[in-house]
Amino acid sequence: MRTIVFDSGPVITLAMNDLLWVLPELKKRFLGDFLISHDVKNEIVDRPLLSKKYKFEAVRILNLIEEGGLKVYPEDLRKKTEILMELANNMFFAKGRPIILVQRAEIESLALANAVNADAVAIDERTTRQILENPKKLAALLERKMRTPVAYNGAVYREFQKEVGKINVIRSVDLVTVAYELGLLNRYLFKPELKKTLLEGVLWGVKLNGCSVSMEEINDIMKIEGF
Repeated sequence: MRTIVFDSGPVITLAMNDLLWVLPELKKRFLGDFLISHDVKNEIVDRPLLSKKYKFEAVRILNLIEEGGLKVYPEDLRKKTEILMELANNMFFAKGRPIILVQRAEIESLALANAVNADAVAIDERTTRQILENPKKLAALLERKMRTPVAYNGAVYREFQKEVGKINVIRSVDLVTVAYELGLLNRYLFKPELKKTLLEGVLWGVKLNGCSVSMEEINDIMKIEGF
């Protein structure tokens, strides 16, 4: 069985594009387990239900959970989450002070992925992905954004890697691309010649609703899919 842990971002991105329905379909195709942590549920369901702006999205996500499309992991992840939070937020320094980069929900997703030995963790937000994949590049980006030198602590990063383990990162853009390849999005096709428009539309839809994906990456996906 394949296990994917979801951070808040990809679920929100899919909800904003009315694509939550692809998750149960992907789950069936890959015989997988799709998990979220308690903090992620709080971020994408409990708090938005108290709002006006995102209440409808929260209702639809809650419905997805109730129907088993997403499962809330029941066990306590606080100890591992605190360790990872401390490391991640003491990895980069500017003007002698640590740069606070990550929030609890996204780090709890990493703790969950580690706990269940997940095949992948779905994260749309760029900072957390780059902490995992390319912290030196992140340091350079922070320097440009903050316009001040940023120090990177390699020893802390190695300890973070040790604690979090090997994690494959995917994004909502990868999920919708797979959905397209499997023909799940064909329900939107009333003419076969609109396949390019469909793919381009869904890729830009996830980008403009929260997924950190570049224009170049979108163009590359279009080329891979034959357009």
